[in-house]
Parts: sequence; C-alpha cells; structure tokens
Amino acid sequence: MSTKAYYPINEIGKGKVGFSKTRSIIEAAFYGNNVVKVNTLKQAYELAKNSPGTIVTDMPVYRGEEFGLDKDAKVLLFNDGAVTGRYAAARRIKGEPGVDSVKLDKVAMDAVYETRWKKMYHAEVFVGLDPEFMVKAHLLIPEGEENIMYNWMLNFQYMSDEYVKMYKESKAVGDGKEPDIYIFSDPQWIPRERPDVDYSCLSDPLTLCYFDTDENCACILGMRYFGEHKKGTLTMAWAIANRNGYASCHGGQKEYLLEDGRKYVASVYGLSGSGKSTLTHAKHNGKYEIKVLHDDAFIINTDTCASIALEPTYFDKTADYPTGCPDNQYLLSAQNCSATLDEDGKVQLVTEDIRNGNGRALKSKLWSPNRVDRIDAPVNAIFWIMKDPTIPPVVKVKGAALASVMGATLATKTSTAERVKAGTDLNALRIVPYANPFRTYPLVNDYEKFKKLVEEKDVDCYIINTGDFMGKKVQPKDTLGILEAIVEGKAEFHKWGNFTDIELMDWEGFTPDLNDADYKAALKGAMENRVDAVEKFAVAKDGYDKLPDEALEAVKKVVEELK
Repeated sequence: MSTKAYYPINEIGKGKVGFSKTRSIIEAAFYGNNVVKVNTLKQAYELAKNSPGTIVTDMPVYRGEEFGLDKDAKVLLFNDGAVTGRYAAARRIKGEPGVDSVKLDKVAMDAVYETRWKKMYHAEVFVGLDPEFMVKAHLLIPEGEENIMYNWMLNFQYMSDEYVKMYKESKAVGDGKEPDIYIFSDPQWIPRERPDVDYSCLSDPLTLCYFDTDENCACILGMRYFGEHKKGTLTMAWAIANRNGYASCHGGQKEYLLEDGRKYVASVYGLSGSGKSTLTHAKHNGKYEIKVLHDDAFIINTDTCASIALEPTYFDKTADYPTGCPDNQYLLSAQNCSATLDEDGKVQLVTEDIRNGNGRALKSKLWSPNRVDRIDAPVNAIFWIMKDPTIPPVVKVKGAALASVMGATLATKTSTAERVKAGTDLNALRIVPYANPFRTYPLVNDYEKFKKLVEEKDVDCYIINTGDFMGKKVQPKDTLGILEAIVEGKAEFHKWGNFTDIELMDWEGFTPDLNDADYKAALKGAMENRVDAVEKFAVAKDGYDKLPDEALEAVKKVVEELK
C-alpha cells in the first residue's frame, strides 16, 4: 500500500480528501523558500555531525554503508537537556471531545509563521516495510535540530533504491484516499503573546503535540525529545492501519520454528520497560530457529493474520548495555547518554543511565540476525504484559470479550521512558489500553480488532506478569520458561478457583492461594479497578472510548466469581 502525494487539479479543494484546515496550515510550510530538501541519509548524517552540540564518538557505525552511510560514519551522540522522555500530557487529538481545534489551528498557524526566519529541513521516509503496507511520511524541522531529523530518518526507512522501487509497486492505501503523513516540528518554539492566539487550548503551557490523524498530519511544538517524533509518526501510521483493517500493535512479535516443522507466532504487548524487547529478542539458548518481526511497532492483518513491521531499526534503552558491551557494536546513534575518553584517547559512550534516566540508542536491524519485515504465518497467541502484583506469572484467558477487555485494561507502572507531572506516584498501577498510549481513534476499534483475532481466528490469549507477584519478583528466566512451555505445547493449564474464563498454569515458587483472604481481597480489588476503568471509558470524553456492554459484563463476571 502507498499513500497519496500528488493530486489532479479536480481533486484539490475544500471538502476533498487531504484538504482539511489543519493539514492546509501544516503542508503549505513544506513549500516555503526557506526550506531545504534533505534527500539522502549521508546528507542528514553530515548535517547532524556538524550541528552545534553533537558529540562525534569514535565508535564506528557497523556496516554503515549498508544503511546508506559512508564507510567511516561514526555513532553520533546528542543530549536534549532536562527532558528525556515522552510527555503524553502535551497531546491534543483533533476530533476528541474537549479539544478546541479552532484555537489549536491558530497556534499552529502562528508557529508556522515564526519559522519563516529560520532555515527549515524537509526529510522523507517510509513507514511500513512491505508492499502490503507502506506509507510515506514527511518531516519539516528547523536548522539546529539536525540530530532529530537524522534519527528520524534512521528510525524509519530512508528512501533507498530498493524501497523506492517497492513503494512504487505497492497498492494505494484505502483506494487512494490516504494522503502522505506531514509533520511540522519546531523544538525551539516558545509560546508568546500574539494577536488572536489563545494558548488556553494547550494541555501543557510550554509544549504541544497536535494531531489531525484523519488527515495524517501533526504539529509538534517545544519538544526536543526524539521519541516524540518517532511515536508521533507511528501514531498516524497506526491510525491509517486501523482504518484499513489492521490491528495496530505497540509490542513485539517473533516466529518460532519447532523441531517438528510447526511454526508458532507470538505477539507480546507492553510499555517500555515491561520486558517486551527482552522477550522478543530472546534466543532461548538456540533451542529454536527464530524470526523477529520487531520489538515495538507492527500491524496485524485481521483477515489473513499476517504481520508487518513498521520500522527497520530499534530505539532501545541503553541502561542495560554498559560501555564495551558487544551489543553496542550495532549502535547507529545515541541520545541522552554521557561520553568519556578511553585509554587510547577515543571518545566512548557512557551508558547505564548515569547522566539521566531513559538513555537511548538506535540500533541497526543487524542486531537481530534473524530479522524479517513480514511474517506470513498467522499469529498464534497474544500476550498482555502486565506489572500487576495480584496476577500470577501467567494465566490463560478464554472468551473473546474477556481476552480483549483484559488488553483494554492492561495494568502497568510508569517507566523512565515517560515524562510525567510532578507528584505522580511512579509505583502506582495505571491502566494503559493495549499498552498503546498513542491511540488517536476510539478505543472500541482496538477492542473489536483483538476480539476478532481471538473469536474468529482462534488466537490464544495470555496474561504474563513480569513485575512481582505478591512481593516475589518474577525473573526473566521464569517468563522465558513459561513462554517456551507454551510455544512447545507443553504448558498445562487448569481451572483456577471459580473462574470460568481464566485458567492457571502452576509455576514453581508462585502459587496463588485463593483461600488467603488478603490475596483474594487484593485480586478482587485489581479486578474491580478494571471494572472502574471500563465504566470510566463510557463517560470520559463524552463516551469517546466507550466499549460494548459485553466488555463490562465480561470483567464484572470475573469479580463476581471471586465472591
């Protein structure tokens, strides 16, 4: 699939696809006489390398020429300042109740005007790595922010000859009704009093991430963190996928080839820090032949159950990869880390989150030697990764409504990848539907997509807890052992208490005791929190995220069975 960039004269105009007010404000800026087109990754690298504040390390980019770089390219480090994580509070989604698009459009209009005094760079990438789903995205960003642009081009698919040819041969998305993605960004933006500009429409006084996902455009203001640009782009790609019959996934997927020739495709869903990357890339001591699709962003065709990766590279935390770690051979660039000189006077990265939390790096696809961009084998199971201390290391969920609503009420803890308001309890559980805080469409769309996979496509559903269970830490070896047992068909699940739709697999050292009044009360409270969440979906934002009654009934049934 491909998106639309060029329009016959009779398709241009008011009320036609690709010509909303917000998009008209944003797209026009790309054609200004202060705009310089950046056509290649080599060009972007040179601009980033020479951008003030860039640290050019002495770490070579491994096989960089395979990614459109010169053979002598080095890993570039750039640090953003005090903000080192995503800030969901700054997001405003056009079309959601309570979002004043009239005021926001004027904020965007004025921000675009102010960039006339700056040199602006225009870059392009593909999102989606298979002819079945490829969309083109454009980024406009000012001089001085070359590292964001370079990382954006690294993170997604730069326009190599191979992918340009693939894109030209791909089918139009939505029968040609999906326009290219356009993102206007000014990290240097500071709100100032202007005629006819009312900043009361912002949810945060100094930053804005404004999406018109129906028309595939966004305006990002005052945000330096690269992750905002990565996830902002994915936000719109996921929305396009959702409109065209795909389940949009913030998670990882891998295919196991077993000794008897069977294939098993597992999809894991969790926020940053939940363990989804660890599970996705685990090699299981070579027990299986494994193919990795991606560890962060992919989509599932809900008719064929085939899956497609949206990005070629990995945007991973550096906390677990010390200086000198063999995995660092695959780094392309780094953000929010420190640097020092080694014994030979060479500039080396200092990782392990010494400088700040959520140090990050982009790794090439070579990091995963068994990487693929598409998995044709249908997905066998979805795993909701939670950090809920009342849930055992693994349970199996039966019934399509319960399976999907448990994903819609996925409970987890805040990670260092996220910037939160002062006073937020980082240890408190919070509900993040489908581990995807980047949704810009009604929640019921995801609910129906995942329900269809379970109900019509016989996909199994599990919940795995990678946090602690009633005070005892679930170790990675536990989770990997559980996953292996399920993949090999050796996992034995049995009835758990009075539950009719939740089954338990016994795992050494983790035995939930429903005769323990304290445990039972804690589990009941956790499930009641899910009931509360679904009930709040029905009324918050004027019911924008209301789920079908069957979803509420399914989780209420679990609470009743605990009485």
